[in-house]
Amino acid sequence: MALLDVRDVTMKFGELVANDRVSFTVESGSIVGLIGPNGAGKTTLFNCITGFLKPTSGSVIFDGADITGLTPYQIARMGAVRTFQVVRPLKEMTVFDNVLVGAFLKTSGNREAFARAAECIEICSLESLQEKPAGELSIGGKKRLELARALATRPKLLMLDEVMAGMTSTEVKVSVEVILRLRESGITLMIVEHVMEGIMPIADKMVVLDGGVKIAEDAPDRIINDESVIEAYLGAKYAQRFKAQKEGGLIG
Repeated sequence: MALLDVRDVTMKFGELVANDRVSFTVESGSIVGLIGPNGAGKTTLFNCITGFLKPTSGSVIFDGADITGLTPYQIARMGAVRTFQVVRPLKEMTVFDNVLVGAFLKTSGNREAFARAAECIEICSLESLQEKPAGELSIGGKKRLELARALATRPKLLMLDEVMAGMTSTEVKVSVEVILRLRESGITLMIVEHVMEGIMPIADKMVVLDGGVKIAEDAPDRIINDESVIEAYLGAKYAQRFKAQKEGGLIG
């Protein structure tokens, strides 16, 4: 069953068409990757889905309800929550208090909010950093903090915008493990990502944009053989390397 149904979404800025009749679905309990070259319209599409932009045309159906044109706060309350490509921590507040802010979206009770924040801190492997000011974290730590704060809102759909960007290989591995734990807990994930080694092995489906147009929607194994995707984004060398790793059992 589709938790998210994007139907012919078009977003124009004057004469510029950032998204052109984009349609796809995100099934409940799945991980869907959204990829494409810089300027393909990925973040714009995220903004249309989560209420930061109102599409010029088309509609967004979430959990059976038409959310097109609703505010980000209304959509978050319904259970569709996103992180941002440029991290936005409350720098002077501690890591724990940053996550606590997210927890208060759906509760006014201190005990419940504190318990939820502590749970999300643990899930995102931030226990040793929870008393530090958020502004002192590494980029990898700030990305995990963004994830923890979004998770604290108890989302049904968690939309991550380049959550692995700028991370070391070790930090990418930790983030992948966190994402898989979230999926196992029943959260559906949609992820914009350029770190292919992070997203391709764990995604159930990939949606590919180029120039604002959806050029492919398929399983990762088939996406890497799609000539239009190779030409627009992946490149032949990556496709060959992915196949070799798959055949050698280095990735699942």
